[in-house]
Amino acid sequence: MSELLYQQIGEFYDASSGLWEKIWGEHMHHGYYGKNGRYKIERRQAQIELIEELLFWAGVNNQDNPQQLLDVGCGIGGSSLYLANKFSAEVTGITLSAVQASRAKERAIDFGLEDKAQFQVANALSMPFADNSFDLVWSLESGEHMPDKAKFLAECYRVLKPGGKFIFATWCHRETSVMGELTTAEIRHLKEIYRVYCLPYVIALSEYKAIAEQCGFSNLKTDDWSTSVAPFWDTVIESAFNLDALTGLVTSGWKTVESALSLQLMSKGFETGLIRYGLVQGTK
Repeated sequence: MSELLYQQIGEFYDASSGLWEKIWGEHMHHGYYGKNGRYKIERRQAQIELIEELLFWAGVNNQDNPQQLLDVGCGIGGSSLYLANKFSAEVTGITLSAVQASRAKERAIDFGLEDKAQFQVANALSMPFADNSFDLVWSLESGEHMPDKAKFLAECYRVLKPGGKFIFATWCHRETSVMGELTTAEIRHLKEIYRVYCLPYVIALSEYKAIAEQCGFSNLKTDDWSTSVAPFWDTVIESAFNLDALTGLVTSGWKTVESALSLQLMSKGFETGLIRYGLVQGTK
């Protein structure tokens, strides 16, 4: 089942990443619209703001001077190249999509960062890196794709250097311990999101924290930024149906078309509180 899922994820991003870059830019993640989600800010700048706010929240700055970074689920290198430039660091990005890895390498050359950034196709549940290899492990919206959340966090812990920092942002569902078990309608809503976006399942933020504790992470810190990022989906919906986007959708295949037509699933999920945007930060 996992191998089929990996194939589906790779094929999904192989087909859709070119269109995403053309219409929405190099950053394949949410934007940050202020603590209350009310900043009036251009979408691409909001995506940069998310990176900067995550670093600030996790207490990472230029004085920390991380030099060996791993971007798990790197897309076409948006965050990887931004971090490589910001910290003058060596960054490695991994993805299941050969198309994404190839495009990320091209973009590294375009930015003059080919000596600082490398990209490869690799499975995050079995990373091809030695123990204690990186002083910062960064994973921005890839955890939802992982069929084994515990093994994923264990791998992130394994490749992190002692004293190194882990920064993780991912899609979650609401806390069942607070508002009761998921309803039949909510489960149905989630399953449709899973089907469209090639996700095995999502869990609550508290479950990620418990897993991180079991893996050995210390100084754990979690937060819920759902309100701060929720406006992103309505912004994407607005931009998804102009002429260029529609033309690109037609040539990108049915799966990409279906994902665009299903953007409202995520917008509605945030609106109802079912979908949450969870953050985890810890050290080894």
